[in-house]
Amino acid sequence: MSRAFSLAPSTLTDALYDAVRVRIINGELAPGEKLTEARLSSEYSVARPTAKACLERLTAAGLLRRSAHKSAVVPVLTVDELDDIFMARAAVERAAVSHLAHAAHVPEPAVRAQAALEIAAEQLQFPDQVAADIAFHTALVDAAGSTRLLKMHTLIMGEVHLTMGQFQAHRATNPSTVSNEHVEILQAIESGDTDGAVHALTEHLQNARARLVARAQATGSLPPQPMPAKNE
Repeated sequence: MSRAFSLAPSTLTDALYDAVRVRIINGELAPGEKLTEARLSSEYSVARPTAKACLERLTAAGLLRRSAHKSAVVPVLTVDELDDIFMARAAVERAAVSHLAHAAHVPEPAVRAQAALEIAAEQLQFPDQVAADIAFHTALVDAAGSTRLLKMHTLIMGEVHLTMGQFQAHRATNPSTVSNEHVEILQAIESGDTDGAVHALTEHLQNARARLVARAQATGSLPPQPMPAKNE
């Protein structure tokens, strides 16, 4: 018998997207698992067009992958892909914090996200830590005031959120580590130290990438890297 899931009260497509997104990020839908219109229609009792719209949205956000004439699947990321994600993320976020530090402007939403992160870390609430971490970085980019920068960041952060959920890197470090790294970024922005803010952000993202890879390799979540070709 198929399992039934309930939807939150909002527009049907949004509710379905949010529900499936949480399952992907929390690892309930494992890397490599297939999602079809028929499956979502059955599990959530929605029409096929609604399921199709949800799958398209999840694919656009990087939470699913779909090749021509094949079912959508939860991505199985490699180290090279993680490197690519963080390279793109760093480029966008460095531009944002440089702009904020130049104006010595610390956005209030980032401060609130930081406070939420600290509470979640104290209470060892992993999902809340992830949500607050994402909110913190999104707030920094949003406050830069560039719609294009924010659009690029939104696309990247779908995959970032996926990796944070799948690999659970926050569990591999002291709960206060990420919070302390955020504080350094905020302090540099507040003091108008552009170079310092960019350096603190860059170091934070390098650490985040290292934590993800270490956690993923320790848990066997990353596929083995291909052996280099031997010269004939």
